[in-house]
Amino acid sequence: MNQILIDLALELGKLIAIAVVVLVFMLVAVLYLVLKLRWVIARIQSRLGPNRTGPWGVAQTVADALKLFQKEDIIPKGADKWLFTIAPALVFIPAYLVYVVIPFGAGLTAQSLNVGVMYISAISSIGVIGIIVGGWASNNKWSLLGAFRGASQLISYEVPIILALVVPVLINGSLDLNTIVANQSGGFWHWDLFTGFPMLPLAFLMLVIAGLAEINVTPFDIMEAESELVAGFNTEYSGMKFALFFLAEFAESFTLSAIITTLFLGGYQPPLHILGGQLTGIAFSAVSLFWFMAKCWVLVVFIMWVRSTLPRVRVDQLMNLSWKALIPTGLVNLLLTGAYVVFWMHK
Repeated sequence: MNQILIDLALELGKLIAIAVVVLVFMLVAVLYLVLKLRWVIARIQSRLGPNRTGPWGVAQTVADALKLFQKEDIIPKGADKWLFTIAPALVFIPAYLVYVVIPFGAGLTAQSLNVGVMYISAISSIGVIGIIVGGWASNNKWSLLGAFRGASQLISYEVPIILALVVPVLINGSLDLNTIVANQSGGFWHWDLFTGFPMLPLAFLMLVIAGLAEINVTPFDIMEAESELVAGFNTEYSGMKFALFFLAEFAESFTLSAIITTLFLGGYQPPLHILGGQLTGIAFSAVSLFWFMAKCWVLVVFIMWVRSTLPRVRVDQLMNLSWKALIPTGLVNLLLTGAYVVFWMHK
């Protein structure tokens, strides 16, 4: 009996330790992404960007976070207090849980699941509930309109994302992210994006476009369009509650980069065998972590470049892009991939 309690305590301690490590990584990543976004936008707009707080301005984001946490938490008159309070958690927790199954390096997955792709698709779709709840509970017309826009946008682009995710799953024959990464070892020409199957680059392009809409990044940020809706669904939020919405949005930028890297860019595999592929054990884990973060960093900078460069689209243009272009293309691409796997791939 005592041994069972000890094993249970050890397992519980291990789960708490993993949860804390993932949370700390997420917070550090968001702080860095916010600072990097300011620097990138400043360069594109011919400005200096943050350069006063700390060496080269690196402490500016930390200072802003401390200021945000000290702000008064205001609940508007007429708002539904309980729903208004839990809405930020409904958006933040799914964004946090997605990190659990991402393989950051060899042996560096918090919890590997044999249905990892399905888990990511299911968990990431929960956030829309928090957006609707937050917009409705605020008792504000701008917030409610932003929530409706957000719901229609996220539901519309969830379909092409799933159609894009299924293609590498069919080619690799597995829903396990670690298995998909292992199948792409041996050099960059084995990465799913460069294997020569035309269905995979098309799925990659669909995932990039639909992913930008899913994480509410310009040119698809119509649920927070400042010139139309003040700040959209989170207009009435302040302090820690607003910080949770903010954390989730930037965490999803890294999550999108990590998913694209895992499914199409070899995950943590080095581009050439001589660049770390010959290592084993802890040494390979360290090298693989470096390559994974480097690939994600390139994609994050690309997202920042798109965010800083392109103008916001209209609502009707956003809907047309999904229902009239991405979804029909994704269905055809899926049928071709299925036919290839069934009739040619295994013969």
